[in-house]
Amino acid sequence: MNPQNLKKLLEDLHKQKLTPQQALKKLKTLPYENLEFAKVDHHRDLRSGMPEVIYCQGKTVAQIKKIIQSMNRAGHSILATKLSKDSFRKLKPSLPKTASYNEMAQTLVIDKNKSRKKKGLISIITAGTSDIPIAEEASITAELLGSQTETHFDVGVAGIHRLFNNLEQIRKARVVIVVAGMEGALASVVGGLVDKPLIAVPTSIGYGTSFGGVSALLTMLNSCSPGIAVVNIDNGFGAGSMAHRINILGDQIETE
Repeated sequence: MNPQNLKKLLEDLHKQKLTPQQALKKLKTLPYENLEFAKVDHHRDLRSGMPEVIYCQGKTVAQIKKIIQSMNRAGHSILATKLSKDSFRKLKPSLPKTASYNEMAQTLVIDKNKSRKKKGLISIITAGTSDIPIAEEASITAELLGSQTETHFDVGVAGIHRLFNNLEQIRKARVVIVVAGMEGALASVVGGLVDKPLIAVPTSIGYGTSFGGVSALLTMLNSCSPGIAVVNIDNGFGAGSMAHRINILGDQIETE
């Protein structure tokens, strides 16, 4: 149940297009639906502006399927993250035709609001090609929530001129996401060149002493560039969600 659906339900009830019993049936799963192994939070979109998202690691295909069916019945747009190709293959026969799977980002999307105009602009930058899956997760998340995104891939510090060639366009964004593994230095460089909020995403890409992304995480947390926030390792979803919330604030300011 999102704000638009709830408003329509109340209008239909007021116009007597629905009986109180029919309205009650639509509302009976609020604030959550108990599936025993999961309690699906149908009220979250009303509270926070975005529906619950399905984190697939650690869940069985049967569990993911039941959660998707619950959310789909309730009219939510659906985002499932960290969904393996094999799990998607098993889920596919049960999914609606509108479902879209991105193998690189390991995301499944069922967008109920495809026609809406995307707001603002979020620039998503990667240090290397190997960081693209996490950047794609961030982009897909923000786009589903209603933000416009653009990507600039493989512009890391080993060839800093590649960043400078894209800097003019990057500066047009309301929010910048920087995705980097190895030592994670790109976030500090970009932070010193732009005047927009910057979200740094460390990735687990790198050789042994990168410690699965810990090296990049510590570099980003210790950045001397101001205005940088840091999310967890490989958390493209968290970066996309945070960037969207900042981005739509800009849209609200422009419409006032």
